Amino acid sequence: MGKSKVAATGQVANLENGFNRREFLAGAAAATAAAAADSVFGQSPNVDQLPVIDAHIHLFDGTRPLGAEYMGSPAYRAISKTSLPSMYTAQARPVGVIGAVVVESSSWIDDNLWYLEQCRTDPIMMGVSGSLDPEQSDFGRYVEHFHNDPMFRAIRSSRFYTADNGKVALKPQQVANLKLLARADLALDTANPSMDLMQANVLLADAIPDLRIIMDHLPSFDPTPENQQAYEAVVKDMANRPNIFVKLSEVYHPRHSDGVVVRDYEPLRTRLDYLFDAFGEDRVLFGSDYPNSYGVATIAEEVALMKRYYSTKSREAAEKYFSKNAMRIYKLSLT
Repeated sequence: MGKSKVAATGQVANLENGFNRREFLAGAAAATAAAAADSVFGQSPNVDQLPVIDAHIHLFDGTRPLGAEYMGSPAYRAISKTSLPSMYTAQARPVGVIGAVVVESSSWIDDNLWYLEQCRTDPIMMGVSGSLDPEQSDFGRYVEHFHNDPMFRAIRSSRFYTADNGKVALKPQQVANLKLLARADLALDTANPSMDLMQANVLLADAIPDLRIIMDHLPSFDPTPENQQAYEAVVKDMANRPNIFVKLSEVYHPRHSDGVVVRDYEPLRTRLDYLFDAFGEDRVLFGSDYPNSYGVATIAEEVALMKRYYSTKSREAAEKYFSKNAMRIYKLSLT
């Protein structure tokens, strides 16, 4: 990885050969020492220059001979069949993103290799949450194979349960296989949030307490008056399991009832407050969901929204949300 310089303001220097994340983090900390001191005296911390790790993006290339199983939201598919590191980096670096985690968007086993290959083309890519099926008998063999790659940090799988008339139960074979994932020290992403999946996450957290379970896009769940009480109960249950983490991502999202994207800050802040208060500063992560977010919010808008929200919190809490929690939960490397 090529070296880079860090500007005195803490902005990422866009150099041809990439940048060193460790240098950036050290430079950003020094450049914002005054802001950190301000926060000690009760003033709002300056979060503008905080480095960001985007814990949720997607890559794909529909122009390959085999195509791609998934190519983003309908709005994005209308303009492009590809989502590549260079396309993401051009939008992410200018707003202070220093690293990203690629989350699977294909069930094809070979695409895990493609994600890893793509990540090595750009130093901003820090890790992969791949696609391995815990239903398959060869799951353990693939876990053993992929976890040897230091960039392979997790898988995303969300069908490890059954739901019958509101009664959720785990699939025993998948639980046995997901124990192998925990033994390999890899995390589990789950999406998209539903009442059944959230209940299943609680059951799985109890069954495998050393498995780090990440509930993706939790702010995008819109409880109805009918399920509000049940929603609050399952959020409380998840919050009571220390091995469940949440991505405060898809904060801007089409509302389930009418498809409207709520942009007024106050209702968004209220939802964020509820989830932040439930899970605390150590268990929340930033994610842009690029390019699924196309047509809803840009990376810059998503970063700005969350920096506005964290401007009222301690600098330590902001640092955890924007980078440190992702480093710890996915066990990412800066080099």
